[in-house]
Amino acid sequence: MQRRNEWMFPRGDLREEEWESVVDSSLPGWKHTGLRVADLREGDELDLPAEGLERIVVPLSGGFTVQHQGAGPAIVSRLEGRASVFDGPTDVLYLSTVSSATVSGVGRVAIAEAPSTSVHPSRHIRRDEVSVELRGAGRSSRQVHNFGLPGELEADRLIVCEVITPAENWSSYPAHKHDEDVPGHESRLEEIYYFESAVSRGLHAPANAEPFGFFSTSSSPAGEIAIDSPVRTGDIALVPFGYHGPAIAAPGYDLYYLNVMAGPGDERAWLISDHPAHGWIRETWNDQDIDARLPYTRSTSEGSTHA
Repeated sequence: MQRRNEWMFPRGDLREEEWESVVDSSLPGWKHTGLRVADLREGDELDLPAEGLERIVVPLSGGFTVQHQGAGPAIVSRLEGRASVFDGPTDVLYLSTVSSATVSGVGRVAIAEAPSTSVHPSRHIRRDEVSVELRGAGRSSRQVHNFGLPGELEADRLIVCEVITPAENWSSYPAHKHDEDVPGHESRLEEIYYFESAVSRGLHAPANAEPFGFFSTSSSPAGEIAIDSPVRTGDIALVPFGYHGPAIAAPGYDLYYLNVMAGPGDERAWLISDHPAHGWIRETWNDQDIDARLPYTRSTSEGSTHA
């Protein structure tokens, strides 16, 4: 399948051995962040050698056991996981830069990465410890799991979160950027978007339904970029610079994305600048309620049909 854009990768375009997708510094113009995605069956294992990367293991569906070892004895962490990314937050595991690991289990898993020379302790973050934020309002309502943000996790450079956008809603909106170092105002960060889409909870779709959303970027003084693309499960968008958003969930289909960010700055911070033409939209949320469908949790997912 031909790629739609130099920064947009349909599912499988970044395949490497046992990994469905690998984003790392081997990609031209990419340096500070990485992502690996794989499906595991019974008996499968994924090896993660200690190679100067801090990582977060994120179960997308299913549960996993991670045996990992840093400077001390080996540790076994069991990640409870979830039925799907639309089933609320999951256990995740932050792996220290000096840790090697082996991941086993059944399901789909993502490994967020960032090169680092600093050592922070590995940490198993349990599902009930994950900060769940309902952001925006009205048709801009979305649910954010902030397990890998500054203030939530001690790390060197890696910043990770995941977002659920109910059908017909907009997220990553208003469009914003973080491609300049402006102390106290904006931080320079690469960003990876990994997408999944599914039939919206509570709906029963025909077998030939094709869940999708839409994602857009635009240029900034830091560089020219133009993604205007449908997105489906397994697709990956890279944002080295520029304004990014909106991410739009099509009617009938919920949209999920995992964000992985890191940059060259001394401070680990997520500071953004809104697009000057659209930042005013935030003020309109003051008179709107959060979408009543949120939050998506494990209990509210029962009875829904996801493709």
